[in-house]
Amino acid sequence: MGNFIKPFIIVILILNSVVMLAQQKTISRKELLKTAINQKVKTTEIQEITLVPGLEVPKHLHPCPVVGIIKSGEAVFQIEGQPKIILHEGDAFYEPKNVKILHFDNASAEKPLVFTAIYLKEGNEENIKLLK
Repeated sequence: MGNFIKPFIIVILILNSVVMLAQQKTISRKELLKTAINQKVKTTEIQEITLVPGLEVPKHLHPCPVVGIIKSGEAVFQIEGQPKIILHEGDAFYEPKNVKILHFDNASAEKPLVFTAIYLKEGNEENIKLLK
């Protein structure tokens, strides 16, 4: 009987290890953005925004902080005083409160740009203010 129990215990231990490894691979986390936001957030508004190919968004600012993620396509992104960068699918971004956004443009002339924007609001501020 002892010869039967040892292989049985080994099989159970191996199966247990396989299950534990499978469980470890079901959830993974990747930090996309970490930023300090100097305000109390009472409400959020989440929007999926699509820009047609080649669209250049006018200069603007947000009366509340905005965080987001690029779902598909690429964006030309520039905050006043910082260099232009290209945001790719999966990249997260932060637009500070009341800071000029010089570019949030669709970098492609052929494909739409789709992103999720999360507006972090203290009150009933508007989402965007276009600048002249």
